[in-house]
Amino acid sequence: MHQFENNYKIVLGYPLLLLILMWSVYLLDFSAAQDFYKYGVYPRSLEGLLGVITSPLIHSQSDLKHILSNSLPIGLLLASLIHFYRSIAAKVMLIVWLGAGLGTWMIARENYHIGMSGVIYGLVGFLFTSGALRKYKPLMGLSLFVIFIYGSLIWGIFPTQTKVSWEGHLSGLIIGVIAAIIYRKEGPQSPKYRYEIEKEMGIEPIDYEKLWREQLAREEDAQQALEVLDEDKEAASTASDLSNPSFTYTYIVTKKSSEKIPGKDSSK
Repeated sequence: MHQFENNYKIVLGYPLLLLILMWSVYLLDFSAAQDFYKYGVYPRSLEGLLGVITSPLIHSQSDLKHILSNSLPIGLLLASLIHFYRSIAAKVMLIVWLGAGLGTWMIARENYHIGMSGVIYGLVGFLFTSGALRKYKPLMGLSLFVIFIYGSLIWGIFPTQTKVSWEGHLSGLIIGVIAAIIYRKEGPQSPKYRYEIEKEMGIEPIDYEKLWREQLAREEDAQQALEVLDEDKEAASTASDLSNPSFTYTYIVTKKSSEKIPGKDSSK
């Protein structure tokens, strides 16, 4: 049974809806100058907890690159999550969304933290780790693809730029790895071979080598029995020939010297 989601209305629909919502918030904030950044995560404050839910949808008004750099990754990664992990996609997305925000709230510097990048790092962490743990070729291929495309994101978890929330990136990556470990037994799994299923059921696996050796021994015994039978037939045939001879014998009789020869006198 196919384990992946092939309904592309679902695979592409949800990422598209998220992008529409994200850009709608940005345009509303930009046009109305509402200072939505105040709804971001503010570490270790009760008011800042609201940002755990809202901050991924908010981006910088003054830097268009912020939302542009997050749009393609979140669309592609969310579509990959839904396609390859359809049964657990919603749970993983919820954990990554909230977990990245809570991690930022606990460890980040005292400032407003906004943007979808924490969720992006969380999805990267989940997709890579999950594919490695499951040892399923399509998912391992996805892991390699994620690393090839977004491997450079690893530098984002270090404090190299003051305006970049490396704490949010680090929190998202960690929670993504944790989610992959938690749900490693759920969702798509590598197909099992027959001997693996029998082992789980407590069925003793078939020893094919032993069966082959036994079959070989039976064949050798049968060959030996045929050879013995042939030898017995040959011996029986020889005995039959001796008891019923078909030979013609020629007898030679020599007369004794004491016998009289006709026509001669034996006395002088």
